[in-house]
Amino acid sequence: MTHPEFRDDAYLREAPARVIAHTPEGGVVLDKTIFYAQGGGQPGDSGKLEWRGGALEIATAVKAEEDGIALVPASANALPQVGQEVMQFLDWERRHRHMRVHTGLHLLSVVLPFPVTGGQIGAEKGRLDFAMPDAPEDRDAIEAELNALIDDDLRVHEFWITEEELDAHPELIKTMSVQPPRGAGRIRLVAIGEEGQLVDLQPCGGTHVARTGEIGRLRLGKIENKGRQNRRVNIHLDN
Repeated sequence: MTHPEFRDDAYLREAPARVIAHTPEGGVVLDKTIFYAQGGGQPGDSGKLEWRGGALEIATAVKAEEDGIALVPASANALPQVGQEVMQFLDWERRHRHMRVHTGLHLLSVVLPFPVTGGQIGAEKGRLDFAMPDAPEDRDAIEAELNALIDDDLRVHEFWITEEELDAHPELIKTMSVQPPRGAGRIRLVAIGEEGQLVDLQPCGGTHVARTGEIGRLRLGKIENKGRQNRRVNIHLDN
């Protein structure tokens, strides 16, 4: 099992760890990691590992067996041995842009309150697919409302509920295509706004900025027709 340190603190840029396994595909599994593993529309993190006498560029991180996270090398180089102490270094600029886009997409789901059928996060842009029969007519109004929520500099934080509590409140699940992971007995919720005045609350395992003001200005991109009941809405980071 790999402890997901990115969930404890999404702002960790470097941290020590110990190698506990190699995967058959050549990945490195650590006892704890700051690398987010690809999932929920968010790409796996990249960066590098360093240890006494060696270094390894990491292209991405993926989920492995038994709740492990495998760091995938960018090229076929020597791996640190099992038991080796290593230092992890995150490609922070790329991760931080993922965080900004991810939180921006949560805000988009507030501005467009329709069921979400899919989504994707990138370092420059992101998109959500909505079960929305007709495309919204006023693009400027959507962009203005989105950026108003950013300008409000709302707090982004997390808390946990039991699986039974989620079952009692199914309206918390906005994404139809991805269900929250079950089996651990509890579900992580990401909240935007303060308790009692929440703007958004939904299950999410990804990384987010601490306040909406950190996102920066968002620009509304294409609104695409992806079927009779499906609309794809794109957002872009302005810088």
